[in-house]
Amino acid sequence: MNRRSKKQKNFFRAHKVTCLILLILIYLITGATVPFMHFPELRPETAEDFEPSVFRRGTPGVDRAALLETNESAWEERMRLLNRARERIVLSTFDMRPGDSTRDILAVLLNRADKGVQVRILVDGFSGAIRMEGKALFYALSSHPNVEIRLYNPMNLFTPWKLQGRMHDKYVIVDDEAFILGGRNTFDYFIGTYTDKNVSRDREVLIYNTEPGSTETSLCQLEAYFEQVWNLPVCKTFHDNEDLAKKKKVKAQRALLEERYEQLTEKNPELFDPEWDYGQFTCEAGSIRLISNPTGIYAKEPAAFYKLTELMKEAEERVVIQSPYVVCNSYMCEQLSALKEAVPNVKILLNSVENGDNFVASSDYLRNKHKILETGIPLYEYDGGISNHAKSILIDDDLSVIGSYNLDLRSTYLDTELMLVVESRELNRELCGYMNEMEEDSRRALPDGSYEVPEHVTVEEVPLWKRAAWGVTGFLLQPFRMLI
Repeated sequence: MNRRSKKQKNFFRAHKVTCLILLILIYLITGATVPFMHFPELRPETAEDFEPSVFRRGTPGVDRAALLETNESAWEERMRLLNRARERIVLSTFDMRPGDSTRDILAVLLNRADKGVQVRILVDGFSGAIRMEGKALFYALSSHPNVEIRLYNPMNLFTPWKLQGRMHDKYVIVDDEAFILGGRNTFDYFIGTYTDKNVSRDREVLIYNTEPGSTETSLCQLEAYFEQVWNLPVCKTFHDNEDLAKKKKVKAQRALLEERYEQLTEKNPELFDPEWDYGQFTCEAGSIRLISNPTGIYAKEPAAFYKLTELMKEAEERVVIQSPYVVCNSYMCEQLSALKEAVPNVKILLNSVENGDNFVASSDYLRNKHKILETGIPLYEYDGGISNHAKSILIDDDLSVIGSYNLDLRSTYLDTELMLVVESRELNRELCGYMNEMEEDSRRALPDGSYEVPEHVTVEEVPLWKRAAWGVTGFLLQPFRMLI
């Protein structure tokens, strides 16, 4: 075979490989996007079954509540609450990564498991694949006989139409005593003070049950929801083989976690005090109700968004919505316009694109901000220097809503989401204070594209290339907005 023939053969071989790679990419991209390009409509049954009156009872219930506003308080209360477990622990999270705060949490979980506590951990399958696979740190827990870790919808490239099904819930349950629910993922950016890089502010609520065993506690709602998700066929066990515990690296990680627990108790004795009284730390609450999306992995009806907007429309005086970013379709804008008509005093707080940490959502917001302004709801863009990841709603002076739901298309139509509605004037006042602080460091977006900027607010300068990239990305992603 002459040299020219060899070159031609190599060229065609390379061409075939390139075509094969392109076909695989087209298969993956098409499978992961096309099934979600249609937004499901709300089912009539969902609207018929929703009753706003259940969110207020007017008298104290068995539960008490407290806000966890700082990353430090989130770490402290996890240490304190997890260590009090005597029977069972549930931890559900969208994203769990190795890090100091994660090792602290796992150290306490391992200690409790050694004491006979049944520990169940549920992590989204994307995070499990990217952050947990192959890491002895997590095998040290999963191989323990009293611990089970499951992944919600583990990644499988052979079925790309399942890839968008993500579990976005974040909560911790301990016995019949208490739970923590909010928007924090389980790693150093959100929990503790171990890092000053890529830190995000966030918010959670701690609910303390004063009558363990009572069926009136909201803890029953959350446990029922957890069991529903935990037992879905798409939830798969994460490496529970007991032989893993015999491997050298896993044994070493267990030893390190055991040593870490001892160090934690020595350095922070107040967090491990069994006499700690949650009654003094929390405030009275009336009705506490959970709002959730459907739990399947495919496109969902906008159940959580519908219930939240209908509840907000019942307000007599004011509604304040806080979301890290805002991405809406026409249905969502219509409902927000209806909210503005029903309750004149409505506002939305979000990160400015300069302050936020979600490049894709910022790109879409810049392109479609005018549609949100057309709802008539004022937009306040936060420029406080640290991205604010909290998702909360104030309704009048008695209802506070806290959880994982972002005011975007993913949270509305794709992901599992949880929001907790707490009836408590004291909690509402505290949350209102934090939101007012955020608004003071925000500039108001005006319909003509300009801003009202407080004198003390400095807007971060963004290089021209990044603004150009926002524009290009916002344009290119319009057919795929449902994934933002």
